Amino acid sequence: MAKSTVKKPAKTAAKKSAAYSLVIVESPAKARTISKFLGSGYIVEASIGHVRDLPRAAGEIPEKYRKEKWARLGVNVDAGFEPLYVVPGDKRTQIKKLSDLLKEAADIYLATDEDREGEAISWHLLETLKPKVPVKRLAFHEITEEAIREALASPRDLDRDLVQAQETRRIIDRLYGYEVSPLLWYKIKPKLSAGRVQSVAVRLIVERERERIAFHNATYWDLLGTFQTKASKTFQAGLISAGSKKIPAGKDFNPATGKLTHPEAFILLDEKQANELATRLKKETATVQSVEEKPYTERPYAPFTTSTLQQEANRKFGFTAKTTMALAQSLYENGYITYMRTDSTNLSGEAVHAARKHIEREYGKEYLPDAPRIYITKVKNAQEAHEAIRPAGSSFKVPDSLRNQLSADQFKLYDMIWKRTVASQMPDCKGRRKQLLACCELKNADKTDLPHADYSPCVFSVSGKTIDFPGYLRAYVEGSDDPEADIADREVSLPDVRPGDVLKVTEMEPKSHTTMPPGRFSEAALTKTLTEKGIGRPSTYAAIIETIQTRGYVFKKGGAFIPTWLAFSVCQLMEEHLPDLINYDFTAQMEDQLDAISRGELEHLKYLKEFYFGDAADSSKSGKQQSSVSPGLKLLLTNKTEQIDAKAVNSFPLEVPADEPPIVVRVGKFGPYVQQNDKTGSIPEDLPPDELTYAKAVELLNQPRRSESSLGSDPATGKPIYLKDGRFGPYLQLGEADDKERKNASLLRGMEPADITLDLALRLLSLPRNLGKHPETGADVFAQNGKYGPYISSGKETRSLPADLSPLDVTLDQAAELLAQPKTRGRKAAKAAEPVWVFGVSPVTGKEVQVLSGRFGDYITDGVTNLTLPKGTSAAELTFEEVLEMLFLKSGKSKKTVRKKATAVRKKTTK
Repeated sequence: MAKSTVKKPAKTAAKKSAAYSLVIVESPAKARTISKFLGSGYIVEASIGHVRDLPRAAGEIPEKYRKEKWARLGVNVDAGFEPLYVVPGDKRTQIKKLSDLLKEAADIYLATDEDREGEAISWHLLETLKPKVPVKRLAFHEITEEAIREALASPRDLDRDLVQAQETRRIIDRLYGYEVSPLLWYKIKPKLSAGRVQSVAVRLIVERERERIAFHNATYWDLLGTFQTKASKTFQAGLISAGSKKIPAGKDFNPATGKLTHPEAFILLDEKQANELATRLKKETATVQSVEEKPYTERPYAPFTTSTLQQEANRKFGFTAKTTMALAQSLYENGYITYMRTDSTNLSGEAVHAARKHIEREYGKEYLPDAPRIYITKVKNAQEAHEAIRPAGSSFKVPDSLRNQLSADQFKLYDMIWKRTVASQMPDCKGRRKQLLACCELKNADKTDLPHADYSPCVFSVSGKTIDFPGYLRAYVEGSDDPEADIADREVSLPDVRPGDVLKVTEMEPKSHTTMPPGRFSEAALTKTLTEKGIGRPSTYAAIIETIQTRGYVFKKGGAFIPTWLAFSVCQLMEEHLPDLINYDFTAQMEDQLDAISRGELEHLKYLKEFYFGDAADSSKSGKQQSSVSPGLKLLLTNKTEQIDAKAVNSFPLEVPADEPPIVVRVGKFGPYVQQNDKTGSIPEDLPPDELTYAKAVELLNQPRRSESSLGSDPATGKPIYLKDGRFGPYLQLGEADDKERKNASLLRGMEPADITLDLALRLLSLPRNLGKHPETGADVFAQNGKYGPYISSGKETRSLPADLSPLDVTLDQAAELLAQPKTRGRKAAKAAEPVWVFGVSPVTGKEVQVLSGRFGDYITDGVTNLTLPKGTSAAELTFEEVLEMLFLKSGKSKKTVRKKATAVRKKTTK
């Protein structure tokens, strides 16, 4: 084995020597840091992330597989779920660099991260580079000289179970996304995506919004009294009971009705009663009914995991999960903290020693517990072999010493990690909690409408808190930048009184309260909930949160996630037709099973078969843990295209008065809108669903649409031209609504209402355009915009216009050339040409999606719809999903045609 320490630093360039060891890591930053600890006998190079993956686009699929039915998935589901791995084009240069370095290397060290992803990267490097020299795996959780030296001294083999778990996870996610997403495109909107974790995260946010929509608030009153002791000390206390009944708090109301859950146990004061009671009590004196004091103990927080780090950074600094993970990654790669993707709260012996050493030096022996504190991870699926996130090394670097080395945000995160780690090894905070009850009897001296028997005595309560020993609070207070100041803020002092002491009532203030709906999820709250439910991995939450925003499922307002109506549609479709795939327990169970694979307790192939085909056969024959029986993804999706009513899954009735016509929210191709009979109104994109009340819906329905303003007048007729917004999108209208000779014209695909000028409107209304006489037949040639898109016609012959030809600009010569081209569909269609490219079988039509060569260039067809490839675009650059989206958009309103043909294909296949 090569020596672990030498004088000269390792090389990160491709300078060759006859006896060097090649060390491969993921990132250049990590390579630079590790190279500082290694000598000239090492060359440290980065793979720059994953070097192989499943194909992302059709162009990445090797030629020999392109006609396979499973090719679009990148997984051969019929042959042991064999994944089709390819080296992306942007990785080939780096792979060649590594291959060249390997030619003269004595051995190779794979020093990728120690989690599943890192283990998989190492395996893919082996499979791609195929080294003929000894291969060793280095595992370390921090990038320090000591850690690297220890890893070099005790390398290990690749953990095949971890690799298998990562591969299984990748296959599951690919099958889920590629099989379910097309259903969303067809039934809701193109460019949507479904995912094993993202769909469940969206459901959480949607369900919270449903609770807010169903919420009915309640208003209640109580009193805040100010009392004075004989020693002239004052304190305030709140009314908690009157007579034999309690004064309600927000938790005592049913959120769905706004009514008290147990009305017999409470007195519900209105404003008048609260004011009258306050006036009456001001004339009375009070006595101390009881003083109860109890000791309390607060334990320090455990060191950070990935999830708790994201939560606290969001609460304290407003960092998104993505920002937090990027900062943590940079701190790790530069040797400041330990590995940032971990579920464990464990600390190593050297970390505990470093923390205790600092505590004794900084705070004194009274702040050093007799024995180290040990934390047991309670998170589901935790990987206990890893360590918590902490400052790197055997001696923690004090944050102030790094101010000039770190960016402002890096410093904030490091400082928080440092304080939390140190505080985790400090003693408990100890103190006393005190509750004081004051009683005020109502006398009958004055006339009043109040029923004294029911309201007397009135009992007021106040709580106090005294910190006797701050313990860990000296170092760290969750959500606080200044622990010392926060300790003072936490204390609430009460006067020294005894039961029976007389108190003077100096003030009595009526207080109104309104119950609030459940709060929306912040990033911190969503991360916490996903973690508690065991859904997904905290290391992936940043990507999930970004995806659900990018796809238009949620948007942020005041730091909280608000779901769009599009998210409501997706959830409604999946809850009604694919409930298992969006079920919390089912998703968490999947995570358990994937973790069982990583531990070698569950057979990955049997699990994949059951997940996809629903094959639970032989589940009792293996000694290993078995996954639970499920119908299988393929069976779940069978015939869903025909079963799902697109209008139903995109409709949400609003609560309206009994005598009013129903109002329905609908999610259309151009966004959500409200509909009442034939009247519609667009819903603003930034309007939260829980704010769409009946009154707001009526306002939207009656709101004059900006798009209906006149663009001007037609010079030929003098009639006004309007840009209107209809149920199927924007369109033009020539003449008033009651004009029997009015004319409508649709906008061309790709046009936006903001682009429409009077001149352009006149050109659109001029369609169909007479281009002139056909040079051979003498028949008129017309350019038109029809139901299925722009086309040209002459006599009985029609041809679709390619994407780069507009019916407003096409010339007679171009039209003649198109009409001379054989039809690509219909009864007169020519014999199909040999495909240039095959993407796979369309989930909508059941036919091959392929690229064919036409007279005007290559075009895409799914057997129903044809689409000319955009100029400068190669089929190899397009993914199967992008092609399906393009075809769906091209087909426009022809859903019935597509559905009819898809049904016919399935019936034929079944026979």
